[in-house]
Amino acid sequence: MVNKWRKITSLLVVLLSCVAVSSTPAVAQESTGEQAISRTHKDPQLKWSTCPPIFPKGCEVTVLHGDPANGRSDVFLRTPANYRLPPHWHTSPEHMILISGELHVTYEGQKPSVLRAGSYAYGPAKAKHEARCGNAGPCVLFIAFESPIDAVVVEGVPK
Repeated sequence: MVNKWRKITSLLVVLLSCVAVSSTPAVAQESTGEQAISRTHKDPQLKWSTCPPIFPKGCEVTVLHGDPANGRSDVFLRTPANYRLPPHWHTSPEHMILISGELHVTYEGQKPSVLRAGSYAYGPAKAKHEARCGNAGPCVLFIAFESPIDAVVVEGVPK
């Protein structure tokens, strides 16, 4: 009977600890002074540039926020229909949302995925992958990088 009460008492202590932690108010952080932004891929103020030379002609990119050379950054990547991004990898993980088009993505060792407008995808750091924009129209992909952007071409198709 004593052993049963010890278990019940231990369980109550754990539950009360969880309640205490979950009811602790969040600490507000000071404002960074940055301005909030809102953009669409059709915004005429965006400055599109050609993608790095490892990608075939026709690929364009624009920086939405951050510094691609020195840290976290958000970009739009735009390709024409039927465009192929060759097999490559990035040092940074990438968080992606397809804005328009249909994008076929293959990561090495995984089944191919088809992204449609509104689809989310995550690519781990240094994961070899390739992508192809479908024939339904241009693809625009939002990508959030956690560290400086790079792209290293690899030989062959991920399998």
